[in-house]
Amino acid sequence: MEIIGKRIIIRPLKLQDVFDMRKWGKHKNPLLEDYNFPEMTDNQIKKWHKIKTRSFFNKYFGISTKEGRLIGYMGMKEIKSFKKESTLGIVLDPNFLDMGYGSEVLQYFLKRYFTDMQMKRMYLEVAEFNNRAYRVYKKMGFKNIAYYLEEFFDEEIDTTSSYYKDTESSFVISDGKVYNYIYKMKLDRQVFLMNSSKNK
Repeated sequence: MEIIGKRIIIRPLKLQDVFDMRKWGKHKNPLLEDYNFPEMTDNQIKKWHKIKTRSFFNKYFGISTKEGRLIGYMGMKEIKSFKKESTLGIVLDPNFLDMGYGSEVLQYFLKRYFTDMQMKRMYLEVAEFNNRAYRVYKKMGFKNIAYYLEEFFDEEIDTTSSYYKDTESSFVISDGKVYNYIYKMKLDRQVFLMNSSKNK
């Protein structure tokens, strides 16, 4: 499968894509550090790619510019063929944030997802403090269906930083553990197609 947008191309994730992720930038916001591409050996990269691409219940795609630069990857996770639904995962190179790429990728991918692939709904999870991603998902038509606490990846979070202070209400610290609020969201085919027809 290949999807060609105005500026991007979405196609099956290749091993070379994972090696190219080593060239990505790093998030300045420490709350997003878990989204940075981790340090991995060549063998670990090969294993990571194998795990991502050889599961019957997951499909992963590389996202590149039309000039061939890899700027992200995305996945259909927990695919339920009978129910025609899955869970979205998407990661972009921090160097390409705030340029409209996230919206463009989702617009083209979801159109193919709900038409050619005949899927009925898409789920995702997003941290409440990740305002940028949350706004994009809302713009695409995703609706909140659950709100809950989840253990945060960094128990030594700097609570004096401006990044934390600006989103402090999204966190709970209890018994020495740090938790953050998560939104679970859902997008139905009818909602997406209706929104798409309105925006034409």
